[in-house]
Amino acid sequence: AERWGDFEELFGARGACGGCWCMWWKLTHSEFETQKGSGNRQAMQELVEGGTVPGLLAYCETRPVGWCAVSPREEYARLSRSRILKPIDHEPVWSIVCLFVTKDHRRTGVSEGLIRAATRFAMEQGARIVEGYPVEPKQEKMPDVFAFHGLASTFRKAGFTEMARRSDTRPIMRWHLPDSEKPRLKLVR
Repeated sequence: AERWGDFEELFGARGACGGCWCMWWKLTHSEFETQKGSGNRQAMQELVEGGTVPGLLAYCETRPVGWCAVSPREEYARLSRSRILKPIDHEPVWSIVCLFVTKDHRRTGVSEGLIRAATRFAMEQGARIVEGYPVEPKQEKMPDVFAFHGLASTFRKAGFTEMARRSDTRPIMRWHLPDSEKPRLKLVR
């Protein structure tokens, strides 16, 4: 909550992209369209002020330059309704659904750093699996506005592995807590 002003500064008057305020994954299509812009900003602010940590900010010195949305998968209603991104099993996962980096800091490693930080954050909250739903573009160059899910190549650099692909351009990728860090089971007699 104390960084809300930084979040607003990063997202700007347009709410990052077309009034989204990173609420697209959390709402139905009609809810999102109804509250697009200031309504989405208010909904995100209410989440934050209510104690929810919906993601992480990246900074260059004191200036916010990037955002990564990460939460337990069940907090993203659209994932459960997606034909392409539906669950691949019944394992509990945290999901990275959105990345936003200022124009002057794109292609500098901010996205990879945010993915790694989001994975650490999820692990600190008890996650054992973190999923991402990046884009694997067919052409070498794609408009930045279509890369808000992140790029598959960036997730690979951050240690994620492709687990499923129901679309040519949308893999489901996972990072698993290494076996050496998983809690050990004790045999009790």
